[in-house]
Amino acid sequence: MPFCAESNRVVSVFQSQNRQLHTTRSWDFLWLPLNVSRGNSKAESDIIVGVLDTGIFVDAPSFDDSGYGPPPAKWKGRCVTGGNFTGCNNKVIGARFYSFGNAMGAEETPADAEGHGTHTSSIAAGGVVGGAGLFGLAEGAARGGAPGARIAVYKVCWPGAGCSDISLLAAFDDAIADGVDIINLSVGGPPGEYFADPIAIGSFHAMKKGILTACSAGNGGPYISTVQNVAPWVMTVAATSSDRQFRTGVTLGNGMKTSGISVNTFSPRKKMYPLTSGALAADPSGRAFGNSSACDWGSLSREKVKGKIVYCLGSSRQDVTLYGLGGAGALMTQYADSDIAFTYVIPGASVSGRDGAAIDQYIRSTRDPQAVIFKSRTVPIAAPFVASFSSRGPQSVSRNILKPDIAAPGLNILSGYSKLVTITPYDSSRRSVFNIMSGTSMSSPHAAGAAAYVKSFHPAWSPAAIKSALMTTATPMAVTKPDAELGSGAGQINPTKAVDPGLVYDISASTYIRFLCKEGYNGTTIALLAGGAPQYDCSSFKPALGTDGLNYPTMHTQLASPNSSVSAAFHRVVTNVGSEKSVYRASVASPQGLEIEVVPGTLSFEKLNQKKPFKVVLKGGPMPAGVYIYSALLEWSDSKHSVKSPIVVFKPLT
Repeated sequence: MPFCAESNRVVSVFQSQNRQLHTTRSWDFLWLPLNVSRGNSKAESDIIVGVLDTGIFVDAPSFDDSGYGPPPAKWKGRCVTGGNFTGCNNKVIGARFYSFGNAMGAEETPADAEGHGTHTSSIAAGGVVGGAGLFGLAEGAARGGAPGARIAVYKVCWPGAGCSDISLLAAFDDAIADGVDIINLSVGGPPGEYFADPIAIGSFHAMKKGILTACSAGNGGPYISTVQNVAPWVMTVAATSSDRQFRTGVTLGNGMKTSGISVNTFSPRKKMYPLTSGALAADPSGRAFGNSSACDWGSLSREKVKGKIVYCLGSSRQDVTLYGLGGAGALMTQYADSDIAFTYVIPGASVSGRDGAAIDQYIRSTRDPQAVIFKSRTVPIAAPFVASFSSRGPQSVSRNILKPDIAAPGLNILSGYSKLVTITPYDSSRRSVFNIMSGTSMSSPHAAGAAAYVKSFHPAWSPAAIKSALMTTATPMAVTKPDAELGSGAGQINPTKAVDPGLVYDISASTYIRFLCKEGYNGTTIALLAGGAPQYDCSSFKPALGTDGLNYPTMHTQLASPNSSVSAAFHRVVTNVGSEKSVYRASVASPQGLEIEVVPGTLSFEKLNQKKPFKVVLKGGPMPAGVYIYSALLEWSDSKHSVKSPIVVFKPLT
């Protein structure tokens, strides 16, 4: 049905934009092994994870419905069929598509022709699949965080066109009405006012119905102030590593051995291959353009490339260019910090600048240079760390709310994939039901799966309570870079600990309204976000207290100027969900120059669900030159539970 701006069914009117996708070992690394207690398996089977993405390849083994009963009685959704999608099953119980953003005229179907939606769905709630892997790499049992849960798919993104705001809003409406419990949205765009942000609007409506929305933080890292999806009712998820990396060995004809980062699924067919460089393989015709040293498209000679491994300056998917010229392999130089292992269409690896210089010197000083690139292998690494691409805070919309909220694995993740798309471009033979991908797109469904796992134990908990449990039990990240919690929020999720957090910071819809009033919203702008005719009079709400005006699990403030002193107060209320009778004592770890007082320092509870308030006061002079973050930690402990809240003060650079 078409809507007009005057219709009482219209929440708000704004220009629709296109948003972008934020593109086995991980659950073990998060202390959620296959044999962990699943609590009430019937409760997990009744949980429905809604995934707004590129659709799904329902025939992937991650979505086999063997052993699943019929959909939960609460399910009210539909299964829309289309090309390459003949129907749902008892695992994938719903599928819809929204063609508003299908600008390229792709076939209208819930089927996944990009692989992204299949990957995220299986991370969150894919079933257990033994013998998973990508052409022999990363072999083992693959599964989602809540493998017993059901999946409902809402295709809002289309090849070459992105994800339109109209589709996102329509999908949120349907997912809420259909009866999903958790929503994952690995999509984002530039942050802006909440009343004009479809993800903020849709997730607010979901929150009012008891549905938590997990969203990717964005792939704008390592730069600060790049975080997306910053609404406080959203769980914004950064990307971290797991404890393994894909390394690809390289041996030169002179015996030099090195390795680079890549997902190389090819085994060499010969002991050695001819080796050259882009500079030496330049097209001599004079008609070439581009930088041949970087192996730019159109700059190389087919005769000089065919059958050879080629060394290229930089790393910008030169494998595709070399594949088109018959190249046997690609060695690329990775100068910037990068931890992503790309899957190449021919044997390839990204080596360090130092090793690249040695390779180039060998090529120039040898009459018959040779090399071989071996199949990748997994190696253990120190972890976790925040992925280089993961967007950092601080945010610009609500300056006193710390974003991202939390971190989860998003680097080199093996998960389900669609056979309707190749794992590398141009080679139609390279198809798989599993693939290795990186991005905050992959971290968000880890958090969504963890939320579904927690909800299976606590079905009555609010979205804010589930989010709080995941945040206050998270594993703090080792601070090795100055962005600290601006990159990881409360830390890396620990789903099993989140089941018993001890205390939670709960937030109701009316509390969010009070927060919005403090942020400067009025009845009209709040109605644009929350829906309905203007009905919110900020003067009728009790004023939100403190620097941030919200009962958030983390505490954050941005100073007005580089010379400002630190002065902030945070009012909090915690709810006892641990032991019936318990006493929690506060401890604070803070850097020199920042004074923190917690009042009171002890909280005594006599019963479950009892609430207790406290206040945290920050004081300090201007930050020293060269310091732009104060990072502290508040911990409430009753000897059994540890309830942690990062405290972050940010000084603007100018």
